[in-house]
Amino acid sequence: MVAWFVSLVATMGSLFFSEVMRLPPCVLCWYQRICMYPIALVLTVGLASGDRHLPRYVWPLAAAGLAIAVYHNLLYYHLIPDSITPCTTGVSCTDRQIEWLGFITIPLLSLTAFAIIAGCLVWFRQRSKRFPA
Repeated sequence: MVAWFVSLVATMGSLFFSEVMRLPPCVLCWYQRICMYPIALVLTVGLASGDRHLPRYVWPLAAAGLAIAVYHNLLYYHLIPDSITPCTTGVSCTDRQIEWLGFITIPLLSLTAFAIIAGCLVWFRQRSKRFPA
């Protein structure tokens, strides 16, 4: 349920940033959206139907999104060189569009969301092993 809520907030938040605040997403943000949006939908359907195999469907999207988010944050905070950036057209992946409290950025929000979702999936798997249906 936590993963569903986080994915829903992340999906709505990204749409708010781009459609209401008119902040254009960079290439890496688009890739992360491609991973996040289906997670919200799959979790909604899976939770409504009581599918116990739900983590199996969500894990590939969460892992891919987490990997992209880690890469994006490394790039954003200049921990890897800009010369290997995929953001050659459109908005730069290192543009500071939002910075709350001096450190909360859009890439960090995405990384946090994917990490929470992945953590929930790992927790659910461990719990399922201890308490099989």
